[in-house]
Amino acid sequence: MQTPAERAEFWVGAAVLTVAAGFLVWSTQGGAARHLGSGTYELRAAFPNVDGIETGTDIRVAGVKVGRVSGIDLDPQTYLAEARLRIPNDIQLPTDSAALIQSDGLLGGAYIELQPGGAPDLLQAGDEIEDVQGAVSLISLMMKFVDSQASGGGE
Repeated sequence: MQTPAERAEFWVGAAVLTVAAGFLVWSTQGGAARHLGSGTYELRAAFPNVDGIETGTDIRVAGVKVGRVSGIDLDPQTYLAEARLRIPNDIQLPTDSAALIQSDGLLGGAYIELQPGGAPDLLQAGDEIEDVQGAVSLISLMMKFVDSQASGGGE
């Protein structure tokens, strides 16, 4: 026969497992996954450096998350990293839009910022965003600053 404490432990454990199962179902079938599902199209952008960007990285417009990176491959002819950007169908970008790799602060992760242009024509599925800016290495920027100070730039 179970004591009241054992029964309470059983029901608390069952509740924890139920909540965990609910989160698993939501993350795989509902929530954000539904927004980025079939109602999307894919654009391409070739960057000289995609440091910090990987599959699943956020894509933002005006700071608002609108999509995710669906893949990154190296182009063997140009040696540029070609990112595939999955965007919802209701976000239509002009053909002169720009894609920039931004950082979420000094220790934060990276994301791709899309800056819409002003052209009347819109990008279509499979099009490439021509105006890109790759990732900026904070270490190399700091090293340039230190080198400039050491070579007499601080006189």
